[in-house]
Amino acid sequence: MNANRHETSGPTRTQQITLRGPAELADALPFMLGFHPTDSVVLVALHGEHGRFGGRVRLGIPGSPREWASTADHLAECLVEGGARAGARPDGIVVFLCQDPAPGETGRRVMERLRPFAQRLRIACGALDIPVYEALCISDGLYFSYCCPDARCCPPDGTPLALSGTTVMAATAAYAGVRVRGSLRDMEARLKPTGGPGEEGQRAALDAAAASLVPRILEDPEGQERTETRERTLSLAREILRRFVNPKTPKTSKAPQIPKTSQPPKTPPTPQSPQIPQTLKDPKTPSHPSHPSNPTGPTIPGRALTDTAEGAATDAADDALITSEEAAALILGLQDRITRDRAAEWMEGWEGTAALRLWRVLARRCVAPYQEYAAAPLTLVGWTAWSTGDEPTARVALGLALAADPEYVFAQLLHQACNEGLDPESLRSCLRSERDARTAPEQPSPTSSRRVRMRASRRQGARPALGRAGRQTGARDRRAVAGVRPGGPATGRPGGGSPQHGGQRGTRSGR
Repeated sequence: MNANRHETSGPTRTQQITLRGPAELADALPFMLGFHPTDSVVLVALHGEHGRFGGRVRLGIPGSPREWASTADHLAECLVEGGARAGARPDGIVVFLCQDPAPGETGRRVMERLRPFAQRLRIACGALDIPVYEALCISDGLYFSYCCPDARCCPPDGTPLALSGTTVMAATAAYAGVRVRGSLRDMEARLKPTGGPGEEGQRAALDAAAASLVPRILEDPEGQERTETRERTLSLAREILRRFVNPKTPKTSKAPQIPKTSQPPKTPPTPQSPQIPQTLKDPKTPSHPSHPSNPTGPTIPGRALTDTAEGAATDAADDALITSEEAAALILGLQDRITRDRAAEWMEGWEGTAALRLWRVLARRCVAPYQEYAAAPLTLVGWTAWSTGDEPTARVALGLALAADPEYVFAQLLHQACNEGLDPESLRSCLRSERDARTAPEQPSPTSSRRVRMRASRRQGARPALGRAGRQTGARDRRAVAGVRPGGPATGRPGGGSPQHGGQRGTRSGR
């Protein structure tokens, strides 16, 4: 997730379990977030007498210690203000600092180096009259407590994290269907260029597509050429969606026309992953019975088994199904706001599953100097993941989209809605109405057309939000037409312009 944009989430009301002590707190963190938060500071709110877990914020650890004081104040204010807006001001806070050691560094050295940051966080929370009940550093498969002075339970050299799949939290999460998708670094890697030998060919294809498509869009903002480019882009994307479902379909540079009467293949939608709140109770409370899962393969302390390897294999197979020319045409075509909004309608069922794979491929194909163009496919990754119930992936993708283009309005709106725990069904309903209204003239039944018009009329209040989503502000509005972002090599000669580095945003993010 973009380290300069905090992500938040509110309390949930599902099954509760009891955690006791720093060890179980450290074990529960990946299950709360859905991934291992590498290079992150996480604050979790506690509510009530028994310390019920509530909202939480995550941010990349700033690389410069000079930023620690302002970051600590910002995080504490965000968590407390977010809880107050939800009607539940925190009664306490738990702090986690997660960072892997640098080469030649030990976990204890990481803990000592981050100790001033932990102290600043405790001071910032105390200034808001909220105590920090525990502050943990997790590094190198160990956890360290900044608050417990008892060396018998929290030795200065750290305590090993529990083996994956052997704790109450792991058993409960497995029973509830909650998955840990790997580390934050692993999730981001699936959405960034791999740096392989094919980058040069993809860069050449993007240069050629930019020289061909961008003038059509910019010089003919509402004319026939732009409309034709939009339809060709969507037709190619539809053909690739079906190619993902049926990989035997041959790759082509030009998408064939697909009959509108054909039935989509039936594949199950992506399952939703519920969140599990935890409760801190008195240590005398009887423990719950544990039924550890039986993972296969090697286990690493503190790292639950994930589908990281399976995801990498899937990504490689998906990459092989799309040519460089096809990827370039789609990336450039999606810079048009209306094209992107229509592509966002593939959000459910087999279309949502295939579209998520397609948007991931396109994000990985945005090689230098086209990193800024990744904002569109990354935002579609975030939207499709959120729509299909995968909130951790949605937050990571939307954060990367904002790292690529901080002014990308659609990503800003989705990032805020996802973090505030809103229901994506309201936006899904708007997109369905858009699609129905657009296809209404093709419906032969007068009754059906009347029904579509009624549904579209009820949606009038939501249209401006999507209309603003791809439009840039300030100077970007003056240089862009109808949501097309010509920054980078597309504005000049093919391959010209300076690289627009995405993902890294200076020392503030640390990652």
